[in-house]
Amino acid sequence: METIAGHLYDYPKYYDLVYGSDWRAEFDFLEDCFQKHVQRPVRRLFEPACGTGRLLFRLAEAGYDVAGNDLNEKAVAFCNARLERRGLAGSAVVGNRAVVSNRAVVGDMADFRLARQVDAAICTINSFRHLLDEQAALAHLQCMAAALRRSGIYVLGLHLSPTDAEPQDEESWTARRGNLAVLSRLSVTARDPRRRLETCDMTFDVYTPRRQFRLADTVQFRMYSAEQMATLLAEIEALEIVETYDFGYDVDAAIEIDGQTEDVVYVLRKR
Repeated sequence: METIAGHLYDYPKYYDLVYGSDWRAEFDFLEDCFQKHVQRPVRRLFEPACGTGRLLFRLAEAGYDVAGNDLNEKAVAFCNARLERRGLAGSAVVGNRAVVSNRAVVGDMADFRLARQVDAAICTINSFRHLLDEQAALAHLQCMAAALRRSGIYVLGLHLSPTDAEPQDEESWTARRGNLAVLSRLSVTARDPRRRLETCDMTFDVYTPRRQFRLADTVQFRMYSAEQMATLLAEIEALEIVETYDFGYDVDAAIEIDGQTEDVVYVLRKR
């Protein structure tokens, strides 16, 4: 099989198929969180590091006013094109002020400002861990606190590094749409606890009627133990943890985080 080295995020069609195929559980969970943890009706939403907008366009179709940002221009273009095709797109974003109007903007999740505060924000699949140092992580959380209305929530999902169990080193999953199929694999190749960096090889094996090829990338994530994440969140006085869940996405099954916890969704509320 031919192998093409590059950034997987530069191939939004395949990325969206892999990560957008199992959207329903997350979507339903988010709506349950909005109902359970937000005291007012949720109308305006923001997603930092939104990528292809796999959830944003679903939320827009459901009647929410959505916006997002992402550093990858190709992913943002894919997101906005889909919103436009479905008649959901709003007005353009000016400068670094992301107006909530069913559009995404090229922007840094650790350096942005919204024109209007939102009722809720979401970041569910580890994008937060792309911020590779403490300064960037704190800057992101400060931006999110400023973006939320009082009592609004930020639903933040990530993998923790367990301290009382062996971490998961490999994941694979397959998605198909019509004649296109993609097999995705993630393998942890190195961990540096001192620098708190995890290095992963990621591949997409792409199958079409006329071609088969592999996209290969190497990415780094910041590592967080349960204690390190708790310490970080305590630095942001404007946000409080109101509940924690796992990737079962069941709003009636909150979890207690301990040294064995790996998959976690934090629901953070603006004080």
